[in-house]
Amino acid sequence: MKSSRFFAILISFFLTLHLSVSWATANNPSHKGFLECLESHSQPSNPISAVLYTPAKSSYSAVLQSYIRNLRFNESVTPKPQLILTAFHLSHIQGAITCDKIHGLQMKIRSGGHDYEGASYVSDVPFFILDMFNFRSIDISIENETAWVQAGAILGEVYYRIAEKSNVHGFPAGVCPTVGVGGHFGGGGYGNMMRKYGLSVDNIIDAQIIDVNGRILDRASMGEDLFWAITGGGGSSFGVVLAYKIKLVRVPSTVTVFRVARTYEENLTNIVYSYQQVADKLPEEIFIRMTLDVVNSGVRTGEKTNRATFWTLFLGDSEKLLSLMIETFPDLGLRRSDCIEMSWIESVLFWTNYTAGTPVNVLLRVPQVLTHLKRKSDYLKTPIPKQGLEFIFKRMIELEPVMLTFNPYGGRMAEIQPSEKPFPHRAGNLAKLQYATNWDEDGVQAAEKYLNLTRELYACMTPFVSKLPREAFFNYRDHDLGINYNGRNSYLDGAVYGIKYFKENFNRLVKIKTKLDPDDFFRNEQSIPLLNLCPLENEFVIGNDLINHMFGDV
Repeated sequence: MKSSRFFAILISFFLTLHLSVSWATANNPSHKGFLECLESHSQPSNPISAVLYTPAKSSYSAVLQSYIRNLRFNESVTPKPQLILTAFHLSHIQGAITCDKIHGLQMKIRSGGHDYEGASYVSDVPFFILDMFNFRSIDISIENETAWVQAGAILGEVYYRIAEKSNVHGFPAGVCPTVGVGGHFGGGGYGNMMRKYGLSVDNIIDAQIIDVNGRILDRASMGEDLFWAITGGGGSSFGVVLAYKIKLVRVPSTVTVFRVARTYEENLTNIVYSYQQVADKLPEEIFIRMTLDVVNSGVRTGEKTNRATFWTLFLGDSEKLLSLMIETFPDLGLRRSDCIEMSWIESVLFWTNYTAGTPVNVLLRVPQVLTHLKRKSDYLKTPIPKQGLEFIFKRMIELEPVMLTFNPYGGRMAEIQPSEKPFPHRAGNLAKLQYATNWDEDGVQAAEKYLNLTRELYACMTPFVSKLPREAFFNYRDHDLGINYNGRNSYLDGAVYGIKYFKENFNRLVKIKTKLDPDDFFRNEQSIPLLNLCPLENEFVIGNDLINHMFGDV
């Protein structure tokens, strides 16, 4: 206990020291030179000074915190940017790239601020934030069933603007409406229509990006390699993505949802086991998410029990849904009264936990309850046996409040080839798993406590999930998987997490990155690395050979 407290104090000391150094550098010559460079590249008609925020400005903290979605990275000891640029014109972004290549700050590109590890607004080296929230236009063509969406828009705005034009169109993306388009689409983007239409990136047909040379490129001028890379491989490793052109999808005028919960005392083990047998094999019009958590027992006073909550979207009416569930998943015991018919846009609100009747225009600026959080991911290839489920249930009670969510695959997800996009997790996956822990306490000690609880459940799941590599979802960024220090071992550092996120697609991403950004200007803690020489016998070590060289289960 004394040892853990000592290390917490030590960590706090070094973070505080780093913070003071970070703030001090705001007045150094290099910082001033960067500001002067930005001013010199500013156009008189679009002055950059109006959108530059340094710690000396009274509005600096408000601008910084407006898109911090994880309070774990909003502590007094959290490293702060030397400046924030809330660009509203292309020249601001081009000027930032030009000047930063001279002055060497790390550029953090932020659209919605939902990166689980704060990678869009935190760094351990001197940095600034390029905030994209002013680039949020959405131009929809129902006639062509397409839309241009800028990177700073949030998903709620996208859904609302589509529904404004049509009640039979939608787009397959996330269920959290405050997520920014830039990071979500860049890393893959999934939601409750992925079994019908695939990921967001499977429905992107064009893009605009500013590259390391300040050029504004579209799909035709950037080429298919770069377009492939920024539709699932993380746009911020390759440039500043300005916008994506998406292909709208058809939705019925009436969809059906339900949310039902079952506890351990209600035959939970058999229900969860049955769920695993059918969730990825059901018709592609249905998506059933299952979240396992721990609640107070309604049977045994003062004790805890396990619970599974089933969230469902069905692209059809309630009669068809009920009939389907009785035939394929009778153990759930779904009743007609559980099923609610509504429009697709209303289902977005349902999945965000809004009460019935909430005006849909709340999606334009969704108020969000902020918390400290940690997320991790896994992939389930085969059903967990009942004995394994019992073990997991027991451990979850011991590790409360960690939650475990199953997102079923199958359908369209199993039809797309793993190499078609950088996102490789297609056929052969029963479900993607998310470990989720939220807490209210501030401070390093509280964070370590809940981080360790999350890691313990992740460790307990090792026998039941994918192996060699133990796969992970890039948009559920997890620094436990490895950090890239962007040095001479960049490739090896990047391969530790890159193979888990991208599998065989990792090396193609590395080659594209090395060709288009050879100085690694666009980098972060888990960016795509450069293809440099590995220290292992001075040879390139790639693919399966790399796995054999690494330490065990990657």
